[in-house]
Amino acid sequence: MAQKKTKLRVIPLGGLGEIGKNATCLEYGGEIILIDCGVAFPEDDMLGIDLVIPDFTYLYKNKEKVKGLFLTHGHEDHIGSIPYFLREVDVPIYATKLTHGLLENKLKEHRINAHQVVVAAGETIKLGSFKVEFIRVTHSIADACALAIQTPVGMVVHSGDFKVDYTPIQGEAIDLQRFAELGKKGVALFLCESTNVMEEGHTMSESSVGPILDRIFEDSPKQRIMVATFSSNIHRIQQIVNSAIKQRRKVVVMGRSMANAVRTACELGYLDIPDKVLIEISELKNYPKEQLVVIMTGSQGEPMAALSRMAVSDHRQIDVQPNDKIIISASPIPGNEKMISKVINELMRKGADVVYEGLMEVHVSGHAKKEEIKLLHALLRPRYLMPVHGEYRHLKHHKDLAISLGMKKERVFILELGEVLELSDRSAAVNGSVQAGRTLVDGLGVGDVGNVVLRDRKHLSQDGLMIAVVIIEKRSGAVVGGPDIISRGFVYVKEAENLIEEARSMVQSALQKCGHKNINEWSYMKNLIKDTLREFLWQKTKRSPMILPIIMEV
Repeated sequence: MAQKKTKLRVIPLGGLGEIGKNATCLEYGGEIILIDCGVAFPEDDMLGIDLVIPDFTYLYKNKEKVKGLFLTHGHEDHIGSIPYFLREVDVPIYATKLTHGLLENKLKEHRINAHQVVVAAGETIKLGSFKVEFIRVTHSIADACALAIQTPVGMVVHSGDFKVDYTPIQGEAIDLQRFAELGKKGVALFLCESTNVMEEGHTMSESSVGPILDRIFEDSPKQRIMVATFSSNIHRIQQIVNSAIKQRRKVVVMGRSMANAVRTACELGYLDIPDKVLIEISELKNYPKEQLVVIMTGSQGEPMAALSRMAVSDHRQIDVQPNDKIIISASPIPGNEKMISKVINELMRKGADVVYEGLMEVHVSGHAKKEEIKLLHALLRPRYLMPVHGEYRHLKHHKDLAISLGMKKERVFILELGEVLELSDRSAAVNGSVQAGRTLVDGLGVGDVGNVVLRDRKHLSQDGLMIAVVIIEKRSGAVVGGPDIISRGFVYVKEAENLIEEARSMVQSALQKCGHKNINEWSYMKNLIKDTLREFLWQKTKRSPMILPIIMEV
């Protein structure tokens, strides 16, 4: 009998049907490599949650098979969950220099030591059955790469995040020649990002932002200028610094992540800030406002970021003054629009002159639009396509685009998280699934907050809480204290004394029924109190607070 050939298994653990927490593993035989390991920001209904990371259960169960982690670039949605992953799986991490620099800051905060291997674009790493080549691309962060992975069943290309920028701020343009060479040799599977696939045309070059910043700085000779942007967008920070230098302004960096990113980028040579241009925040008072530029975090309206705290006068070191020029040099991540609008409103209420993407082109995307995605498809000519990095609508539009370019629809695979795409040298098909989804991070707790806890938090936030406390004599089962009614977030007790008194009477009556029937099981009594109060409060208020019966034995 002919021996059954091993197939390559491609398993997305994040980044499909969503924006963020990108993570994809490739498995062949007894070996697994992981591409990216990111976080997502919590949705509005995830009350109290700090971060959302992939469910790594499958990798934890197969940790002896995981040979390495390969990173395309240093954005949070690609590296943010690494500290949590490394707690269970100790693997070498392969990435370019800036990506490692940004990751190192994160690992230090979590007190984690990792085996990091610095790789330059153009280098190839051999790891078991895989050969992984880093290919230079342009994005909104320096040192971004696509990956070309040679496997026993053919070449797999992962685009990472990219755009086709012929005039990057630093370094060389995207290596289209290498993509063309790979296309001639043959590409079995293309994993291509889909973020901006629905947008026509080409994404503007990052260098187009510089002249607009120059013009704003020139037109604001008497104003203090503050710019909020992503801390990882080193090219944008460089252009802000360049504009400041032209106007002979000093630069102050605010926000922990911004300060870490600027320090790391300067040390590694990705940021060029001349001596005496960068000053400490404590030196602000030594200079008139028209000589200052403040670069800060908070472009997404994050409550704890510098810009948001300034908007509500909650920043210890700096406050917004009338006539300040504030530039928000970023576009909203889907879901953050309301938070950003709130911050802009508060800044304007304080008299600030706010410039944002809707008013001037102070931001360009780092993601490829339709024509750029078509270009990579034309160069690579893949046999199969698996769209990644996008919500379902993005993935579907990407599939339609590929079909319009001549791909057969049965060769384009839109997967759900955890589904397994099996690839041989002659075929590809979805076959089975593994556990996947999301793990919620709340403070130091990882995964200890699930759907039940979230549902309770939502219930409490919407309807409040009512507690009924009863003290019972252990031997006789007689009520010797209470019932006492405590309300939080439901009604203000002093203004609803009649309602509270009626609720107390209802609980008392329910407990008397227990006494008459000689029933003293706590679970029965608790359920009776809960049902009695729920029905009574709904009839009286048409509201359903969370009801918590507490029975104490003496």
